[in-house]
Order: sequence, then structure tokens, then C-alpha cells
Amino acid sequence: MSDFEHRAQLSRLALEPASAEKLATYLDLVAHWSARVNLTGARTAGQRVAVLVEPILQALPALAGARDLIDLGSGNGSPGLVLAILCPSLRVRLLEPRAKRWAFLREAARVLGCAGVEVLRERHDQHRGPAADRISVRALRLAPLDVAPLLVPGGRLLCWGPAWKATAGWQVESQAPGFQVVQRCFT
Repeated sequence: MSDFEHRAQLSRLALEPASAEKLATYLDLVAHWSARVNLTGARTAGQRVAVLVEPILQALPALAGARDLIDLGSGNGSPGLVLAILCPSLRVRLLEPRAKRWAFLREAARVLGCAGVEVLRERHDQHRGPAADRISVRALRLAPLDVAPLLVPGGRLLCWGPAWKATAGWQVESQAPGFQVVQRCFT
């Protein structure tokens, strides 16, 4: 897999050149590591861009004003590492309990030069803080009480996968197919 294939696929997206370069490198790492570690079912450059990058772009407006983000079950780096590349001023903590995926994330953050990224080998219920103003979750089904200790009041939960329903203390702020932003209310 050459990075040319990923660059060609990324060129159809409206990305800053520096972000596109880092994303191409990230996707090359995913392709390389996927031969040994089950990171994604996406096998071609086009599939990797469509699965790991494109759906994440819709979260960018919800990051306006954000200082930090915790990505739960970071696995292959999407969405957490992708958001760190797209928003380099954002402090990002990637939580991944599985050793091989944790090792991939550490190596990817190192190769990409993501100084604001911290990779922790732990589950969400093991993380002791501090809380963040954004949390990202993809393909994990967690209850609001599970993530509340990790999110500051007024913070936003960025969810890819099954829709969350508004519950006491949480309000669905925006919703699109396969993605929604849920705000933790102050009360």
C-alpha cells in the first residue's frame, strides 16, 4: 500500500494540506498494522477513507471552542486520532484497553508527531480524569451514567453508531444518520 492511494482518496475531501498529509500517513499505518492486528474491515484505500475519515468530518462543528477530548475505546484511531489530526490544538486522550490496539495507537501518535495526544491503556471506567469538555464514542453502547464522570457539565458527547435518547441530564443537540451530538446539561 502506498501513501499515494490514500492521498488520491483524501484529495476529494476539503482538507487542509497538512491534515491530508498526516491522514494519509495514519491510513498507511492502519493498512500496515491491519495485516497483524484486526484494526478494521476496510481493505482498500477508498474503504479506509470512507470508514475511518469521512464520517468523522461531521463532528468538526461540535469541536468549536473545545479544549480537550477523551476518545473511548480508541481501537484503530477513528475518531480520536483523526480528530487530533484535524484539530491539532485539541488535547486528546485515547483510552484503549486492548494491548495490540494500544500499541498501534502509541506508535501512530509518535509517527504522526501528535504531541497533544496521550494514549492510555485503560477502559472508560478505569480513567480517573480529569473530565473533558468533549467525549467521542464510536460503536460502543454506554449508558449516560457510564460517561458522566468523564464529561464536564455542559460538555458534549460525540456519538457514532446507535442513537442516544434524551434522558435526565442529557439533551440531544444535533443528529444526522449514524452521528449525533449529546450535551450534558448543567442540572
